[in-house]
Amino acid sequence: DSKMLILDEATSNVDTRTEQQIQKAMRELMRGRTCFVIAHRLSTIRNADIILVIKDGRIAEQGTHDELMKLNGIYADMYNSQFI
Repeated sequence: DSKMLILDEATSNVDTRTEQQIQKAMRELMRGRTCFVIAHRLSTIRNADIILVIKDGRIAEQGTHDELMKLNGIYADMYNSQFI
């Protein structure tokens, strides 16, 4: 019953239905805990309280999904490239 979780989320090689099942299980596991999720598919972290975009070892952007999309920066470019 750790208060903190660090997860390397690896859903990049699964189909959409399996990804949704994994995300549901992750939401249950993360409830009430501080979680750091290393995301491969940005849809996994879309509902995170805070998203940190790391570039060259530094925080380049931070915010919610909506805030980062409005910035139209690194996160928005990565997110949009996953859905083309």
